[in-house]
Amino acid sequence: MTSTLNPYLTFDGKAREAVEFYHSIFGGELKVNTFGEFGAPDPASADLIMHAQLETPQGYTLMASDCPPGMEYKPGENITVSLSGPDGDTLRAAWEKLSAGGQVRVPLEKQMWGDEFGQLVDRFGIPWMVNITQ
Repeated sequence: MTSTLNPYLTFDGKAREAVEFYHSIFGGELKVNTFGEFGAPDPASADLIMHAQLETPQGYTLMASDCPPGMEYKPGENITVSLSGPDGDTLRAAWEKLSAGGQVRVPLEKQMWGDEFGQLVDRFGIPWMVNITQ
């Protein structure tokens, strides 16, 4: 089982434009999901990107989203390290070690899309997302 370590970019309403731009440069397969697809109650945010993932022929993985409704967009803090894959034991162990002395923003737990997911800022101020695929 392998895990992936990659950047996760956050945008203020321009995620679709950005990932389509990166797709035009790197090629590959682009998958995009909106907040509306997951039942966003606010029609104004329905077309915003909840999650986009670009897998390139060069082996690059780039993920992105628009800032979720209700969260403040902070330029300069709009990149996170994403750690994901199916190896739950390895990723849970990494979560425990990364969160030690840090701040958990979203507990690592089952989410509406079926995976386990959590967000934290490690003791050095680096934001992380961990997603255990099901």
